[in-house]
Amino acid sequence: MGKKVKKESEPPSKDVFDPLPIESKKAATVVLMLNSPEEEVLVKACEAIHKFAEKGDENRSSLLGLGAVEPLSHLISHEDKLVRRNAFMALGVMAANSDVKRLLKKLDAIPSIIGKLSPEEDVVVHEFATLCLASLSVDFSCKVQISDQEGLEPLIQLLSSPDPDVKKNSVETICNLVQDLPSRVAVRELNGVPPLLELLRSEFPVIQQLSLRTLVIITMDTDTRATFREEQGFDRLLEFLCNKEFSDLHVEALQVLSNCLEDRDSLQLIHETGGLQRLLQFITTPTLLDIQTNAVKAIYRVAQSSENRKLLHEQDIERSLVELLSLEGDSVRTATCQAVAAMSLHLASKDAFRDLDGIRAVVQLLGSEGGEVREAAAQALSSLTNSNQLNAYAVYEAEGDEGLVQQLHDVIPGAVAHAAAVLTNMAEQEVLRCSILSHGAMAALLEPLQSADTHTLVRATQALAALACDAEGRADLRNAGGLVPLVQLLRSNHKEVRRSACWAISVCANDDGDPRERFTKKALDLLQEINSSANRRNKFSEIALQKLLDSNLSLKYSLTNTLASTDITMDGFYDPGQARSGQRVLTLEDLSKQPVNQRRPVIAINAKPLDTGCLFPFSFTLSSCSKGKSKGRKEDEKLRDEDESKPQHEVATVTEKPWMLPYDAAFHTLVTEATKTILPLHAESEQYSALARLVSEVMGGAVEVDRQHDFLWELHLSELRYELQSNIIPIGKIRKGTYYHRALLYKVLADRIGVSCSLVRGEYNRVWNEVLLSVGTPHYPGCQPQSRAHLVDLIHQPGRLLRANTPQAIQYQTI
Repeated sequence: MGKKVKKESEPPSKDVFDPLPIESKKAATVVLMLNSPEEEVLVKACEAIHKFAEKGDENRSSLLGLGAVEPLSHLISHEDKLVRRNAFMALGVMAANSDVKRLLKKLDAIPSIIGKLSPEEDVVVHEFATLCLASLSVDFSCKVQISDQEGLEPLIQLLSSPDPDVKKNSVETICNLVQDLPSRVAVRELNGVPPLLELLRSEFPVIQQLSLRTLVIITMDTDTRATFREEQGFDRLLEFLCNKEFSDLHVEALQVLSNCLEDRDSLQLIHETGGLQRLLQFITTPTLLDIQTNAVKAIYRVAQSSENRKLLHEQDIERSLVELLSLEGDSVRTATCQAVAAMSLHLASKDAFRDLDGIRAVVQLLGSEGGEVREAAAQALSSLTNSNQLNAYAVYEAEGDEGLVQQLHDVIPGAVAHAAAVLTNMAEQEVLRCSILSHGAMAALLEPLQSADTHTLVRATQALAALACDAEGRADLRNAGGLVPLVQLLRSNHKEVRRSACWAISVCANDDGDPRERFTKKALDLLQEINSSANRRNKFSEIALQKLLDSNLSLKYSLTNTLASTDITMDGFYDPGQARSGQRVLTLEDLSKQPVNQRRPVIAINAKPLDTGCLFPFSFTLSSCSKGKSKGRKEDEKLRDEDESKPQHEVATVTEKPWMLPYDAAFHTLVTEATKTILPLHAESEQYSALARLVSEVMGGAVEVDRQHDFLWELHLSELRYELQSNIIPIGKIRKGTYYHRALLYKVLADRIGVSCSLVRGEYNRVWNEVLLSVGTPHYPGCQPQSRAHLVDLIHQPGRLLRANTPQAIQYQTI
C-alpha cells in the first residue's frame, strides 16, 4: 500500500535533540566547529570566522594559528550551497594574509577555487572565490597554477557579472596574471579585450583603473593592439579621455594610447578620427602635470617610427614640444627632451627645433638639479647635433659646450655618455673644437675613461678621438695624463670599448712627436696581442697598430724589419737591432744609462746642433718638447710602473734634466754634401747610384766578396764604443761599416734629400735598400710607366742597381 506517513501530532523520536542555539566567544571553539558533521553548525561557524577575520590581519593570523585554513579549504567544496558560500566568505577574507596565502598554495586549493567560478554558482561564491584568486595571483607560482588550471577563461567571463565586486576581483586577478607574457596572449585569444573595454564605462573608479592597467600591459603585444583597433578600442579610449570626470585616470589611459600608437595603422586610424589632435591638446593645455607628462611619453612612443615622425612633423609637433621645455616639473621636462631626441631623427625636425630656438631651451636644462633632466637634455642634444653641423654650432652659440664639459663629471652614466656624444658631434668644426678644449675637456674626460659603464667608455673614447684630431688636443691629452687610461682600455673584454680605444690611439699617433716611447711600446704590446687573436682583432686595432708603428719608426724597424719609402726617418731615429719575441725595445734614454757592453751597438741619427738638440723621451721634435714636460714625465713614470720587466730601482729614478741625444756633426756634413751632389742629378738611376757611391766612400769603400773577412768593421765599432763610453754610436762617426750600417745611412740620407727608398732587414746581418726604377715607355698618353724594384749595391760594386728577385740580387741578400 505504500509507506506510512507520520502524523504531525505524533511525538518525536526519543533519540533526536531539539535544535540548539550555538553561541561561543572563543575563536578556538568556533574553529573546532568547522569539523562538525552538522551543516547548520558549519554555516554558523564559517559566518563567525568571516566576521572575525574582517576585523584585521591580526585576527586572520590568529585563525591561521588555530588551524582554520585547512578545514575551510575543504568546506568550499561542500555539497551544501550555504556552507560553500559561507566558507568562501571566510576564506576570501583570510587569503589577504601572506601566511594564509602560503598555506593555501601548499594545500593546493587553487583548483577547487577555480572550479567554483562556473555560472551555476552563487554570486557570493563568485565574489569571494575571485577575492581569493586576487590575493593568490600576486605570487608567481600561483599565477602559473591559475593559468595551468585554465582559470583565465572563467575570470574573463566574470568581467560581465552584474555584481561590481565580482568584476573588481576578476579584473584585479587578470591584471596580476598578465604580468607574464603567456597570459597576455591568452587574454586576446579568449576574447578578453571587449569586456575590458566595457569596464571603462563602470561607475566605480577602481574597476576602471584596474581595467586600464590591464590594457596597458596587454597592448604591449602587437596582435593585441590589432584586436584593440578592431574592437573600436580607440573610440572607447578617446571617449574616456574626453570625460573630465575621469581626469585622475587619464594617465593610465594615455599609457594605453601610447602603446597602441607604436603601430603605423593605429596612428593613421587615430589621426583620421581626430584623436591625434586631441593628444596634442593634452600636451599644450595646462592640466595635471602627470597627464601632460604621459601625453608627451605617448608622442615619444609614436616617434619611434620614421613614418610616424613624418606625420607628427606635419602636425607641427616641434612647436608644442619647445613650449613644454619651459614648464616647471622634472617629469615633463625629461619626457619632452626624450621626445625631442626621438623626433630629431627626422631631418626636417632637426631644422625646426633650431628655427624655434629649441636648442637653446634644451641647453639651459643641462644645468638642472634633476639628474634625469640633465641626462635627457644631453640625449636630445646628441640627437639634434648628429650629422647636423648647423645644430652643433647652435649649441656653441647657446654656450652649451661649457655645460657639456661640466656634465662629463656627472654621477649619472647616461648623462656623461650623451654629453660626450654631443662633444664628439661638435668637434668636427675647428672653432667649436678649440672652444671645447679651452674649457678643459681633455682633463674632464679622464674620469669617464675609467668608468665601469661600457656605454660611457665608448662615448668618452669617441669624444677623445674627435678632440685629439689636432696637435692642441693631443697636447692637452698628454698634459692631462690621459694616455695611461686610454691604453688600459685596450685590455677591455667589451668589443666596442676596444674598438673605440683603438681608434682613439690611432688618432693620438698622428704626430711623429706625439706618442712618447713608453706609451707607444705599451700600446704596441697590447695591440699586437689583440691582433694575434682571431676573436679580438678588428680593423681598428690593425689601423692603430700601423699608426703607432708609423709614428715611431725606430720601433717599427725593430719589430717589422722593414721601413717603406713612405716612412721618412727624422732626427732621433735609431736602430736598436731586431727585436726578438717578447723582448722589450728600450728607449734611447734607457740605452744611454747602460754601461758599455759587448752587445751590438745602437746606431742613432741626429743632425740638430746642440743648442736645439732633441729631448728624450718626451718627443722626437722640437715643437712638442716645449709643452707640458712635468705632467708628461709623470705619465711616463706611471707607464714605467706598469712595465713589470723594469727593475724597481729604475722605476724610482727621475732625472734632473731631460736626456739629450748628442749632435752628430759628421752626419750633418754628409747631409749637406748629399744635397749638393745628388739632387742636381736628373735621372733617378743616377741619383740612386751616386748616393750609393757616397755612402760606400764614407764607410770604407768597396769590399770584394772573398775579402770581407779582412774588412775589420767590428773592431772599428768596438773602438768607437769605448771612445764614446756609450753603446750608442752616431752614424756619422762610422768609417767602416758593413751591410746594415751602409743601408741605414743610405736610407736616412735619402730621406733627408727627398730620394725615395725602403730599408729591409734580412738574416745574418744582411740589410738592403730597395728603389723603384721606371722601365719602358707608356703605351698611350696619360699612362704611367711601369716601375720595377731594384736593390742598391753598397758594398761590392757600389752604385750597381740589381733587379729584385734576380740571382745577383738574391746573392747580395744572402751571401
